Amino acid sequence: MDESEPPDAPKRELRAVLGATFFVRFGFGLTVSVFASYILGRSQGLDTGSVGLVGLIAALSPIGEFSTVLASGLAADRYGRFPVLRLGMVVAAAALAVASFSRSPWLLGSLNLIFGVASGAILASSLAVVGDRAKATERGREMGLFDAMNLLGWILGFAIGFGLLDAVPNDSLPWVFRLGSAALVAGLAFTLASVTGSAFVARKVVFDLSRVRAAVLRRDVLSVVLPWLVIYMLIGTAFVFLGTASTGAGLPARYLAALIGGGGLVLLATQPYLGHLADRFGRFRLMSVGTVGFVLLMVIAALLANFGAQPVLLGAAGVSILLALAYGPAALAALADLSESLTRATTMAVYTLMISLGMILGLAASTGLFAALGTTGLDLFFGAIGAALVALTLLRYRDLRRARVAGAMV
Repeated sequence: MDESEPPDAPKRELRAVLGATFFVRFGFGLTVSVFASYILGRSQGLDTGSVGLVGLIAALSPIGEFSTVLASGLAADRYGRFPVLRLGMVVAAAALAVASFSRSPWLLGSLNLIFGVASGAILASSLAVVGDRAKATERGREMGLFDAMNLLGWILGFAIGFGLLDAVPNDSLPWVFRLGSAALVAGLAFTLASVTGSAFVARKVVFDLSRVRAAVLRRDVLSVVLPWLVIYMLIGTAFVFLGTASTGAGLPARYLAALIGGGGLVLLATQPYLGHLADRFGRFRLMSVGTVGFVLLMVIAALLANFGAQPVLLGAAGVSILLALAYGPAALAALADLSESLTRATTMAVYTLMISLGMILGLAASTGLFAALGTTGLDLFFGAIGAALVALTLLRYRDLRRARVAGAMV
């Protein structure tokens, strides 16, 4: 810690980022949950034509994030974490506000692209703050807190958004986008209140592009972030189509909202604890537990698609989700451990790049397979995700084992 900064600076920065993360993801989840219905002008049912239109427009956000997030990480390393974070929140809030005045696919697609750029800047700078300010021995727990607020915001946003699909007519959905914009403004105000007047807000560093390349293009960094590419191929598809697909299948949106809201409370309780376990027992052990959970979830998702919502399958899905939740805080802590303060935002931007690319590829693959093969296409999609995640986890294990052997020989 810089001797010129206040002694409570790390806690204030972490508090600012956690609060901002919740408000940002709440606004994102709220609007994404109604996005398909907003574009189509109806709240129920999907056909192959509407899936293609919604998928194309929705994919523009991760495309914007993917194409610019490394630049956002570079900017956060050069000019400071919080200036980049604040700018991203302002741009995202403005994009949501403008989107509420039009349902033109062309305008919504353009705004979604801009929204993705802002989202990448927000995530890369936020993760860098947690990596900077958390002690190495507590980094898993702090990443767990970050992941909890991140996912809690998403899930509560989804829960309320899906509830509103039942409660309000489709022509009132523009107000959901305005509410999402207001949530981002609230997050910005919380951030400013937490760090205003402190010298550490706009920290500048010496910039060395060669060190940035060396930090990013490392096998150990890539082995940690590549599994996120696979995971978000699944999550990206679920984000966009869960609401309209569930209501079209006869599940009332208010029931889906209650289930998702309950899940958010579970996340708040489990993520910091799972991060603490990663601090205590090692990052890779908890990542392996998460991999098992994700693979089981893929198998159960395929069974649900074929046999419907059987109680046994739903219970098994709940257990699988709890196991899968171990992955996030452990993997984020591992990535922060591998990064250096000088280039931490850029390294974290690689993680963001992977999740945005995963959402792009996931939307393209799932919609294409579903349109061509129906339920069989979804089975192939889930199977490929599970197999890829297992393969990447085994590669990470091999690298760690080789490193331990090399260390023992020195």
